[in-house]
Amino acid sequence: MPIEPHDAVDIIRTKRDSGTLNRDQISWVIDAYTRGVVAEEQMSALAMAIYLNGMSESELGHWTRAMIDSGDRLDFSSLSRPTVDKHSTGGVGDKITLPLTPLVAVFGAAVPQLSGRGLGHTGGTLDKLESIPGWRADLDTAEVMHQLDALGAVVCAAGTGLAPADRKLYALRDTTATVESIPLIASSIMSKKIAEGTGALVLDVKVGSGAFMKDLASAEQLARTMVALGRDAGVRTTALLTDMSAPLGRTVGNALEVREAVEVLAGGGPSDVVELTVALATEMLRLAGKDDVDVAAALGDGRAMDVWRAMITAQGGDPDADLPQARDTDVVTAETSGVLTALDAEVIGIASWRLGAGRARKEETVQAGAGIELHVKAGEAVTAGAPLVTLHSDESERFARAREALAEAFDITPAAEGADADTARSVVLSRIAD
Repeated sequence: MPIEPHDAVDIIRTKRDSGTLNRDQISWVIDAYTRGVVAEEQMSALAMAIYLNGMSESELGHWTRAMIDSGDRLDFSSLSRPTVDKHSTGGVGDKITLPLTPLVAVFGAAVPQLSGRGLGHTGGTLDKLESIPGWRADLDTAEVMHQLDALGAVVCAAGTGLAPADRKLYALRDTTATVESIPLIASSIMSKKIAEGTGALVLDVKVGSGAFMKDLASAEQLARTMVALGRDAGVRTTALLTDMSAPLGRTVGNALEVREAVEVLAGGGPSDVVELTVALATEMLRLAGKDDVDVAAALGDGRAMDVWRAMITAQGGDPDADLPQARDTDVVTAETSGVLTALDAEVIGIASWRLGAGRARKEETVQAGAGIELHVKAGEAVTAGAPLVTLHSDESERFARAREALAEAFDITPAAEGADADTARSVVLSRIAD
């Protein structure tokens, strides 16, 4: 066997003692971990050392580059359209990719949305789309390129050749309590997006109870870190910080969210979903050099819907097919009258997961029809005995545990006290650019 140029224990010790790793050490440890030379327990120790001690700007840049270099990189330079992508850090009821991708494509940009499946209380875009009969997530590179050139819109699974080091490391972090590390989150997201080959990128960085980043300061730090990584890689990158203290829209769950996304594409849908879709589309098109466009109009006049139908059809789906519905429903009603002043996104996400809409391990399947319909949003009046939410599941025995979670989801105050509830708060909190 060839002699390795570095030793994993030395690298772990350096980070344990708050030292700085150089480019050669980082390149080697990522490559050796991908090859299986660095053991899982050794990378676990290194991830924890990074979690506790952080990374310098130069370390993070080298780490991200090494993750990119661990696999393939797509090249969209031959397309007739400029490429621009969006990445969300994950939320509850976040179905924005579904109306956003065809909306941006209306204006001549190409959106290569290489997406993933959900884990835990946050939903996955592919899980949502796979509830459409016939739709397939797995496309080869030639299919992706053809669809982008012809339609400007594709949502599909990321190939295993893109940043394979991240694929291994992400699974490891999930089982070693090192997910909530800003350097590791930033390098994970940006290595995949840079390897994807897009020319521009808008980051939707969630903040609030239903997000990884619970407070604004942490979300801003993550956003600035990722924007800097994009800039250094030559990818035009900006970030919107968006509110995830409450679920987006009025549905949480795969087929339920597809149905709501189609309502948005038809010119309707919940105001917060429409607001964020339009804001992200406007930002993406600005980065793609298309400033003077009326984004909202394309939702109302059917152009975005036309692209959606073509996009779904191109991937084997039937846009006219009935979406799956859960076999059983259960209505949770309000115990008191007043104003709903808070609706906890994380609790709603956990309850939806317990109903079968999510998974605890990657290999698990999800129920397409499971989830939650929200009948009341924060700031709206509530009457005792009226429905708060409807639970959907194929297995009625799941309702009890979902109800247990929901016991902490709603804050209802007397009407006089809740009269000043802010119903008009924007879902977009701030914008961060280089």
